[in-house]
Amino acid sequence: MNTESALTLEELRQRIDAVDEAIVALLHERASLSRQVGQRKKDGVIFHPFREKEVLERLLSLPGEHLPKEHLRAIYREILSSSRSLQAPQTVAYLGPEGTFSHRAALEYFGHSAELLPQPSLEAVFRAVATDTCRLGIVPLENSLHGSVAETLDLFLHHDTPILAEVFCRVRHALLGHRMETVRRVLSHPQALAQCAQWLRTHLPHAQLMAVESTAAAARAVHDDPEAAAIGHPGLAGPTLAVLATDIQDLADNWTRFAIIGREPGTAAQRDKTSLLLTLPDRPGALAAVLRILAEAGLNLAKLESRPLRAEKWKYIFFMDVESDLGAEKYAQTLRQVAECCHSLRVLGSYPAGPHLDPL
Repeated sequence: MNTESALTLEELRQRIDAVDEAIVALLHERASLSRQVGQRKKDGVIFHPFREKEVLERLLSLPGEHLPKEHLRAIYREILSSSRSLQAPQTVAYLGPEGTFSHRAALEYFGHSAELLPQPSLEAVFRAVATDTCRLGIVPLENSLHGSVAETLDLFLHHDTPILAEVFCRVRHALLGHRMETVRRVLSHPQALAQCAQWLRTHLPHAQLMAVESTAAAARAVHDDPEAAAIGHPGLAGPTLAVLATDIQDLADNWTRFAIIGREPGTAAQRDKTSLLLTLPDRPGALAAVLRILAEAGLNLAKLESRPLRAEKWKYIFFMDVESDLGAEKYAQTLRQVAECCHSLRVLGSYPAGPHLDPL
């Protein structure tokens, strides 16, 4: 028999063809099994983020030296996307139009088999999920450089849409336009302008900065304007714009955390973190009492942020991330104690810790 090193080019191609045929046959078998799983799901819930996390982690731990782990992850993202769509249509609302960072995060997380439906605003994303127009939604929750997205936190107050999962996506900004020397105006989403402030001061100190509703809207607006440029993902350039500069964000390690929202809470038996929304009575030590209860239960607080309560002046609502599954029975008493200290308490969701994805 020939050794692999002695195989001719034609023989190698024949081996690849045979492997491809075996892979396709196995994918068909997997699809059949996936359909059967969907038929046996009594609750009708197709999206199970913790199960998918387990599948990916197990596959990535298998021995193998030729296929990079990021390639294997990308392949199985699409296989899992196909499996979900075979079990039931998966509609996902996101802040549109196509090309926004929310759109790219949705593609990276849900894959190309999901039906991604653009919405004109974050409020429309929440409303689409709350009214069951879409089964799921993806919304930006916080940025590693500029903190929480205030509008998203406010919308959790008005919509009963629990968090089912999270995903972290690296943000890479580019300057899109016609010619660098003609740029007089720079358009983008306010967060993108803030994340590139130092680069803009250095390279375009006299340009007018103009905030618009999304990076994709900015790219559309500058298509026919030689004096304008947009900040956004390089993929927004299309056939009419040039990429004038890349990686213009002030810090390379720039990530946005997105929340996956739905109509019903997650049902996984094991979850990594819990998000809470609470208001406190107006008395000294109210917040300290909540923090003391969590500390005594051995729970780590990963995030704490206050937001003005719009309905009442000088009142605040608190958003918390606790690194544990507060839905577990062993924390039932802890959650009751926290509730007793609060004017109101809402569990936004318990869910698995999200992956860090780097869409190019």
